[in-house]
Amino acid sequence: MKKLLIHLIFTLPLLAQAQLEDDLDYYREITWGINKNTNSALIGGFIFKVGLQQEEGIFHTYGLEILNVTHPKEQKYFGQVSGSNYVWGKSNHLYSFRFQYGREKVLFKKAPQKGVQISTVFAGGPTWALVSPYYVLGADQNYAKFTVQDFPSRSAVGGSGKIFQGLGESKHKIGLNAKSGLSFEFGNFKSSVVGLETGVAIEAFTQKIPIMAVEDNKAVFTSIYFSLYWGRRR
Repeated sequence: MKKLLIHLIFTLPLLAQAQLEDDLDYYREITWGINKNTNSALIGGFIFKVGLQQEEGIFHTYGLEILNVTHPKEQKYFGQVSGSNYVWGKSNHLYSFRFQYGREKVLFKKAPQKGVQISTVFAGGPTWALVSPYYVLGADQNYAKFTVQDFPSRSAVGGSGKIFQGLGESKHKIGLNAKSGLSFEFGNFKSSVVGLETGVAIEAFTQKIPIMAVEDNKAVFTSIYFSLYWGRRR
């Protein structure tokens, strides 16, 4: 699937027969939404982007993505004490703040109040990440950082820690990120935006990020992503 998506992203512009017949009737676009990717749970995080038209059909974009990156070997279990789900073997959360500069090119402009507008998306920039310790609830009903020594089996864990517990103990990591994709905009009104963006993304750090204590970790994360967004333009 990833190879097919990459092929589509890079060949669709070459296959485009139609040209933009009229000037786009907007010059600034602000969008926000939610992200789902192959390195995340049900919701991977949140996105925000500002687009400014520099040439006909070409926008310069400035964006921020805030994502919770997970390990592919994470598996949730039911906590017998608290009733909350936890991941045995997880040692850290990885919260990524991806700052991005990019360009979007409109391939197919939609007709007024109908149709779909299709654009190519390329963006990248620095990543500031927080590596936050993962807390669990012990069978003694006390919270503690997960270690294999303290919790050698699932029976020693009673549930997950509190939301954002350990965030104040985070370590800071710096990396780089990039993405390439396609944007499909379905909005029915000129001033509003509703759409879906999909593509491939990569994020790299200078060293492995210890997300799991019992699995091999990595410094480079690749994913297929889907972002549902809304916004305004003028």
